[in-house]
Amino acid sequence: MHQLNEDIRDKELRLIGSGGEQLGIMSADEALRIADEKGMDLVKISPQATPPVCKLMDYGKFRFEQGKREKEARKNQHVVEIKEIRMSPGIDIGDFNVKLKNAQKFLTDGNRVKVSVRFRGREMAHTDIGKKLLDKFAEQCAEIANVDKGAKLEGRNMSMFLSPKK
Repeated sequence: MHQLNEDIRDKELRLIGSGGEQLGIMSADEALRIADEKGMDLVKISPQATPPVCKLMDYGKFRFEQGKREKEARKNQHVVEIKEIRMSPGIDIGDFNVKLKNAQKFLTDGNRVKVSVRFRGREMAHTDIGKKLLDKFAEQCAEIANVDKGAKLEGRNMSMFLSPKK
């Protein structure tokens, strides 16, 4: 956070005008007087320098512009989410294709996808079916996605992660 006007208690400081021009080294009181005459704020922009550097500016306007820039930067960034697709080992081809289409849509939107197969009851004895299913899924998404983590069994779920190709 910047120090403003009366909060600046340094003996001497380097003053920069509102247009970026050097006004020289002077006492804090003198710099404050100049700021008042011009109807501007005295803002310490570089406290670690010797002597500290202060600038004449309209602080309210500066904060407004800064807020606008930050908002613009936030608008342009994309948060990558992890979307999950769940299946069972006995999934039929139609349902599989629907899940595949959804996953491809998520991937083209730039999100990562976690594909998981849940085993219930006796299905645990046939984890190889789930593995084949996940391999087939990865193969179908190969042109738009990379496999981050291959199929791995954790408890009753086998899952893998896909990320979009750049």
